[in-house]
Amino acid sequence: MTGMTPENQAIPSPAPATKHVPELGPPARPKRNKYAFACAILASMTSILLGYDIGVMSGAMIYIKRDLKITDLQIGILAGILNIYSLLGSCAAGKTSDWIGRRYTIVLAGAIFFAGALLMGFAPNYAFLMFGRFVAGIGVGYALMIAPVYTAEVSPASSRGFLTSFPEVFINAGIMLGYVSNLAFSNFPLKLGWRFMLGIGAVPSVILAIGVLAMPESPRWLVMQGRLGEAKRVLDKTSDSPAEASLRLEDIKEAAGIPADCHDDVVQVSRRNSHGEGVWKELLIRPTPAVRRVMIAAIGIHFFQQASGIDAVVLFSPRIFKTAGLETDHEQLLATVAVGIVKTSFILVATFLLDRVGRRPLLLTSVGGMVLSLAVLGTSLTVIDQSDKKVMWAVVLSIATVMTYVATFSIGAGPITWVYSSEIFPLRLRSQGSSMGVVVNRVTSGVISMTFLPMSEGMTTGGAFYLFGGIATVAWVFFYTFLPETQGRMLEDMDELFSGFRWRDSKNKNASSNPEVEIGLNKQ
Repeated sequence: MTGMTPENQAIPSPAPATKHVPELGPPARPKRNKYAFACAILASMTSILLGYDIGVMSGAMIYIKRDLKITDLQIGILAGILNIYSLLGSCAAGKTSDWIGRRYTIVLAGAIFFAGALLMGFAPNYAFLMFGRFVAGIGVGYALMIAPVYTAEVSPASSRGFLTSFPEVFINAGIMLGYVSNLAFSNFPLKLGWRFMLGIGAVPSVILAIGVLAMPESPRWLVMQGRLGEAKRVLDKTSDSPAEASLRLEDIKEAAGIPADCHDDVVQVSRRNSHGEGVWKELLIRPTPAVRRVMIAAIGIHFFQQASGIDAVVLFSPRIFKTAGLETDHEQLLATVAVGIVKTSFILVATFLLDRVGRRPLLLTSVGGMVLSLAVLGTSLTVIDQSDKKVMWAVVLSIATVMTYVATFSIGAGPITWVYSSEIFPLRLRSQGSSMGVVVNRVTSGVISMTFLPMSEGMTTGGAFYLFGGIATVAWVFFYTFLPETQGRMLEDMDELFSGFRWRDSKNKNASSNPEVEIGLNKQ
């Protein structure tokens, strides 16, 4: 019996090693961290501001044009100018969030949009309405930049894609609320209806300002300020395990230039690190090869997201449906609400696939579907435009392909743009780098929004969608050849990923996307 004892004792010896791996790396489908989930929800609510403005303007512009007796050109400028104004907020948000923190930047975004919504709601004329758009645009710029950055910084690697897609979820929720608001106030007197549509947008910003008080500050920002004790407490709450919290803290300290053996609650950090000194020089003037690739990837994904025409479809859905054959305001607004329902439904599906399927497969599938939808939509609208009588199959096909276009956009290109661009920049460059992506996003959206009506008149609406389809085709090639998979990667590991990535590597999913492997690599 004694001879059997060593064998019996040896049997359980692998057990500690088996238990040790899940502690360091979460399993393939870890339980959602409820605290990180709540933080992401609250931060991402800022995106409702942009979504509501886009959605509500699509219907409000019908009544603004009638009430203020303005031209199509003025309507196009009114719809798209908010994106240009938002550049001021996006450019300022990076520096602001480095100075006052991510959390209070969110509060500032809500306060500015609140003022802008009230100004638009009480606007007596076109000039005053444009001023309200200016103020609201600055708030939107702040909100667009800070929500994905905060969410990426607070999320554990295992669910970062899921949580960082929330800003796009809330943009779509805001669009849906805007569409519903249009329908609800469409029967009000002409002078009151559109003012209620725009003014009621102040309500979400108030809820946001109250909710943000329950949020912690970003652990990465706290480390950049030398507040290690607070950062550790936040990481303990937002990580999947104590081991992951310790590893995340070590990586952030290394990125911030704090010695690994420093365990004080408060330490002195150089002004260069804590307040983003010299960041623009690192980004634009003397970038490393990896940072240059990151910049091209972030700017490219934001440009192509908007250049493929999504805001033209969302903003001018009633006009597109009118071209397709829906004649009354009520029919057009009802069809637009259907667009909102489809868009919101598919973005919710995407949030659950991001950390299971990966960024690249979803993005490429999404853009491929957009190319097909745009081609068919352009064809059906051209048939309608060239026919003297109503062609019912083309009308049905036009409405159906608008739905498939927003569905395929929402399953990939919509959420992944914000997820990807918020996670690929190094810590010190993240705020300003992300703000540059938002600037490109908003400029492209503004140009598309302001030129869509003149473009539709010059080359027909069908021709405009053929153009968007061509741009989406180029986007697919760019994404396939230039964007590596980031699923499961630690934020502090992106520099290595981009410096070593070659386009042929895109054919194979990166082995390090497994969180267990990634943590092992970072430990070495």
